[in-house]
Order: sequence, then C-alpha cells, then structure tokens
Amino acid sequence: MNIKFVMVAGMTALLAACASTPQTTDNNSGPSEPPRTTRTETPAANPGPVPGTTAHFVATAGDRVFYDLDRSTLTSAGRETLRRQADWLNAYPSVTIRIAGNCDERGTREYNLALGARRANAARDYLVSLGVSPSRIQTVSYGKERPTCRESSERCWSLNRNATTMITGGATG
Repeated sequence: MNIKFVMVAGMTALLAACASTPQTTDNNSGPSEPPRTTRTETPAANPGPVPGTTAHFVATAGDRVFYDLDRSTLTSAGRETLRRQADWLNAYPSVTIRIAGNCDERGTREYNLALGARRANAARDYLVSLGVSPSRIQTVSYGKERPTCRESSERCWSLNRNATTMITGGATG
C-alpha cells in the first residue's frame, strides 16, 4: 500500500511539474527573458555541390562523352556535353583537366590505344574551339585498360567507348 501511495504521489508531482507555466517578471522589476517557444525547423533543401568543385563540374557539365563503335567523331550529344564543359571551364579559368580516351574490350591493345587517343583529342579540339585554352588540357589514352563496365555485352561496350574529363588542378575543395 505504501508503494502505491508513493507512486501516486510521485506521478502527481511529475504531472504538476509538467503542467506548470513559467512565471514572467513585471516590466518594472527589470529585464525579463522572452518566453521560450519551440520552433520546428524544416531542413534546408540540398543546395547541391559547392561551385568550382569536381562534383559541381560533373553535376553541371557532365564528365564524359560517348562514341560509336570504331569511331572518334563526336555525336551531337557529345558536342552538347562538351559545350557545357567549356562553359564551366571558362567560368573557372584556373582549372586544368585531363581527357582520357577509352575503348571497349574488343580489338587489339595497340588499336584501342590509338583509337582512345583520337577520341581524347577530338574532345580536346572541340573544347579548344569553344575557347578553352589548350594549355589547360592534357590528353591520355587508356585504350581498353580501364573499363567502366566489365561485362561482355553491347550495353557495357557502349559505356566503355568514351572520353572522360577529369579535373587535375585549380578546383576548389
């Protein structure tokens, strides 16, 4: 019985404490604290990547252009990606890049290295024609040595036929 009485008394005290409201002081007796309110803050919308970073470059411009089988000529989609890259690079003139030409697994190592070089140079030449200084661009060919996708299927082969632009210096963060 005593335990029930103590528990009831404790619960009553707890409820009374929770139900009380803070007292405010009279304006004549000095400064008072403003009443505390609970604010529900909505999380800030994701602002996206920080401008001038590699993540911003990839999100804004895209980092690769794709080629048809055994081709190094730019497609219209590839030219559009390179236009966005040129706009971004012209907005951040201290950034330097490397364009890597890549191929699918078919063909000899030598053939794919030469094709990868033609792909990287096609992307480089287009960026230069859009006002990007050639001194800011390096090219390299990896041929079939660095595939994005490792399956032996047309879908993967088409992903591996690309020129990938990587920022090598001058980006923030």
